[in-house]
Amino acid sequence: MSRTDTASVDPAWLPPEAFRALGGRRTLIRGAGPLVDTVRGEVADACGRFGGRLVEGDEPRDLLLEVVDASDGIDVDDSETESGPEGFTFARDGGTTTVTASDGRGLLYGLFHVVRLGEAAFDGESPRETHRPATALRMLDHWDNVAVHPVMGQVERGYAGGSLFWRDGRARGETERIRAYARLLAACGVNAVCVNNVNVHDVEARLLTDRIGEVAEIAEELRPYGIRTHLSVTFAAPVVLGGLPTADPLDAAVRDWWERAVRGVYGAISDFGGFVVKADSEGRPGPFAYGRSHADGANMLAAALAPYGGVVHWRAFVYDHRQDWRDRTTDRARAAYDHFAPLDGEFAHNAVLQVKHGPMDFQVREPVSPVLGAMPRTRLALEVQATQEYTGQQRHVCWLGPMWSEVLRFRPREEAGASVGETARGGIVAVSNVGDDPFWTGHPLAQANLYAFGRLAWQPDADPLRILDEWIALTFPAAPERLAAGLHRVLDGSWATYEKYTAPLGVGFMVQPGHHYGPGVDGYEYSPWGTYHFADRDGVGVDRSAAGGTGFAAQYAKPWSELYETPGTCPDELLLFFHHVPYGHVLHSGKTVIQHIYDTHFEGVEEVAEALRVWEGLADLVAPARHARVAERFEEQLRSAREWRDQVNSYFLRKSGVQDERGRTVY
Repeated sequence: MSRTDTASVDPAWLPPEAFRALGGRRTLIRGAGPLVDTVRGEVADACGRFGGRLVEGDEPRDLLLEVVDASDGIDVDDSETESGPEGFTFARDGGTTTVTASDGRGLLYGLFHVVRLGEAAFDGESPRETHRPATALRMLDHWDNVAVHPVMGQVERGYAGGSLFWRDGRARGETERIRAYARLLAACGVNAVCVNNVNVHDVEARLLTDRIGEVAEIAEELRPYGIRTHLSVTFAAPVVLGGLPTADPLDAAVRDWWERAVRGVYGAISDFGGFVVKADSEGRPGPFAYGRSHADGANMLAAALAPYGGVVHWRAFVYDHRQDWRDRTTDRARAAYDHFAPLDGEFAHNAVLQVKHGPMDFQVREPVSPVLGAMPRTRLALEVQATQEYTGQQRHVCWLGPMWSEVLRFRPREEAGASVGETARGGIVAVSNVGDDPFWTGHPLAQANLYAFGRLAWQPDADPLRILDEWIALTFPAAPERLAAGLHRVLDGSWATYEKYTAPLGVGFMVQPGHHYGPGVDGYEYSPWGTYHFADRDGVGVDRSAAGGTGFAAQYAKPWSELYETPGTCPDELLLFFHHVPYGHVLHSGKTVIQHIYDTHFEGVEEVAEALRVWEGLADLVAPARHARVAERFEEQLRSAREWRDQVNSYFLRKSGVQDERGRTVY
């Protein structure tokens, strides 16, 4: 693979200045192995910049970074090994800061913890703290195509340039950029990457077999930072690649073919993580073609992966995308539960069901998927979307940390039960928002979403505002209070702002079909995709009650099924997702539905304009290229927000005939 110049690439949350506190100290590193070598290289580079040094033996030291293995005969305190895989302990005593871990990954994460703390890592005394990830798998799925797709391009739903990994049908081979990416991910806690699109086309299918070497070269660059490589595969691979007449998961020849294919993968990538599969979804092949269940399909792949410790992530995004819009009994929101809940307990231990956070498709507001509370005997992974397909496509500021935090804290089975973050035993996954753009994420402030995902995947109950503070402190070292406060003003409420000027009260979509950018209130209303709002002259919303609607509300356990069942108890922000109500229906806020629509759309535009003013006032504190890119995106966001406001408000004025009580201009 070739090298590439990374000097012009934004350092994101790892600028050299973030390492100043570490780099000015005397550091002793104990341990061996590739990841310890990575730690040693990071410390040596920081010391070279800021005057510190690596020490040996009994030399005085400020920082000790040590892999401690209780099984190697060394006399150690049990508390030093309690962190478990990937975890670490942190303490400061007698003028020395000590980080211990039981493996190289833990030591790497401990190093980045010291970087986050900065000077605070070396101040005063600190009792021993244990840090360990809540989930063993924290993965980014790249929807990257090897060959440019005629509709979806190089990166499906990508808004940050081309792919980091692929270009025009082949691997890019830019080793330094891939390794820099792995470094950023390790610094926020991500430990796995799937390198290709879940919609596997003919070219991408070959990555499994004769082109596995290209994947191995990518894995070589991710490995030094503890990132395991995963691959999306097509369920029809035995037919497409192997020339078999069937892909039936119970067919012996099919199972043999997969076993051979997996053996070849691990021959090329010994620490390969596993497969991601989209099957029987939006035209992708799957086990339904052979009268088999999703458990049959997933378990076949799980059996092939099991001898090597691999995992199959089987996506639960299965629904009828050829729905008759006239049929109100069919409800896309029900589909994942109806398909998968009856299969609870039938999936192999290394078959993980990957479930989108909501029942529809990454909308700015939707309820948490009932599947996440319905399958206690199945390993589930939560899937969120960092790429902003429905939240402004990285042309709009929309910080998603608060959204993801709400999902992770939600308790699906009972109010006192386990949260989604606690029950996602199969991992937490995000669709990546990264491309080959110099700022990684297109919009420089969208880096905050990528960072927040990693940190929340590590600690699902973390305060998202504290995570945002971390991101600001790392990305803008020694930022003056005016800059930190300005960034908070721009980012803190940006999710709520985006929700205000787009689809109201949880009804969802209302976007332009296909590319999903900008308002299209009836864009999908008469389509086969199952994404309807049913607005008429009297009211708006989808009746998903058990009493008279599609019954979706009953898929939840109590108290949620009862809460969502009636308009009087349903939370305002989800009202139109669960109920069709008159425009004059009074919300818990005291406003009517129609007045809420008018008010929030005007408010949303005003809030975007104010955020733009705040950003313009930070020009003297932000690097010119970064400031200019964000300002450019804000101008587009303001234009688009106005268009959303005027189209949505005009649509509902014309439907309802009810004027805005404040007399503002509605067309």
